[in-house]
Amino acid sequence: MSKRIGFVDYKLENYHANIYLKAVREDLAERGFEVAGCFGLDADVGRDWARKNGVPWFDSAEALDRAVDVYAILAPSNPELHADLCARVFPRRKTTYVDKTFAPDLKTAREIFALADRYGLAMQTSSALRYTGIQAHVRAAGPASVRHLAVWGGGRSFAEYAIHPVEIAVSCLGPNVARMMTLGSEPQRRLLLEFEGGRSALVNVFTQATTPYAAAVTTDRETKLIVPDCGRLFIDAAAAMLDLFETGRVHVDRAESLMIRAILDAAECPGSEGRWVAIGEGLAS
Repeated sequence: MSKRIGFVDYKLENYHANIYLKAVREDLAERGFEVAGCFGLDADVGRDWARKNGVPWFDSAEALDRAVDVYAILAPSNPELHADLCARVFPRRKTTYVDKTFAPDLKTAREIFALADRYGLAMQTSSALRYTGIQAHVRAAGPASVRHLAVWGGGRSFAEYAIHPVEIAVSCLGPNVARMMTLGSEPQRRLLLEFEGGRSALVNVFTQATTPYAAAVTTDRETKLIVPDCGRLFIDAAAAMLDLFETGRVHVDRAESLMIRAILDAAECPGSEGRWVAIGEGLAS
């Protein structure tokens, strides 16, 4: 059972590094894991964070590897650095979690998965919004019974925070999105997704305002509005990360992670504004 986690980051002084460290040490302490070392591209920030939090600092990924069993690649606000960080870690062939947003585009996402396959390691990625009462309700209702979702999310910007409501939609309805269109512009953008079997999702990304994460789940019997318990978001996300580390088995469908990135790519395409765009072909490859 892998117990020693290595944090790999850009600037370690960020919310995800702090909240995951706290979850491992406090809320999930009974699981027996520890953050046994860290490395960051910004060495000055990283050393300060390590000293302040009592985590051993290492000057390179190679040096860190001797002290840890598994890796958490963070840099949540800098997905453009994830490929570089993965290239430093994956040759160690140890189970790895990669934080949201996984990659800056679909091409890079494919390359990261291919690199993981090359080294034969278990690797997964997800937003913290994958582990909420919304998904629990869908599981209880039976995923096949869900006909439509309306999802809301906010944040500083579409580029950084759209991942969260899109992750909700895909984790509930699956990776088989046939087509999509975008409506409106930031700060109030909407994505209309049409899934196979006539199911659909409306993803509302309302930035620069107070917009709670929520979803209205429609089945043939009812429509139920669910607001996640935000106090547990990162505890439950950290617990899922520890499940990966404990079992060495991937629990998030790669096709879903790729579809999420494909949706985000399509949303940035001007051709998707107010018109249907086909999406999802070949994502399993």
